Amino acid sequence: MNIRRVTFDHPDAVKLNDQVQAEYAVRYGDEGDVTPLDPSMFQPPIGLYLMAYDAQGRPVATGGWRTQDENDEGYSDGDAELKRMYVVEEARGNGLARRILAALEDDARAAGRVRMVLETGNKQPEAIALYASSGYEPCVKFGHYRFHEDSRCFAKLL
Repeated sequence: MNIRRVTFDHPDAVKLNDQVQAEYAVRYGDEGDVTPLDPSMFQPPIGLYLMAYDAQGRPVATGGWRTQDENDEGYSDGDAELKRMYVVEEARGNGLARRILAALEDDARAAGRVRMVLETGNKQPEAIALYASSGYEPCVKFGHYRFHEDSRCFAKLL
């Protein structure tokens, strides 16, 4: 597996983002995650976006982090927020999400971030299981969906 840094607006990143948005729409019966995101949020040193490619060069997994500091959406100084973790269905179960998660944590730590935070939903049990098994613990809700009853927020000290 080849994991590379790409931009959030790279064609492969857009393709997988469209796929994860379609999956969110099915799971939650809505338009997907409408959290405002901009490619500049994932540019080092304030963020990073990764893409995993299989042996045939097909994009199969993605994830990124962006800098967050204390604000009115409930973030704290030193936060790195995990966004758009996704593995295509045919590549699931091979540890790709765990590898991308570890690389993102390492990069955020190296950038001086002290806590990784993420928001997911109760209709994504496999995501919740990944984060719990990776040392993430429930935390006070933050972000765009902090008032939504399906939202679940997690944090891990880096």
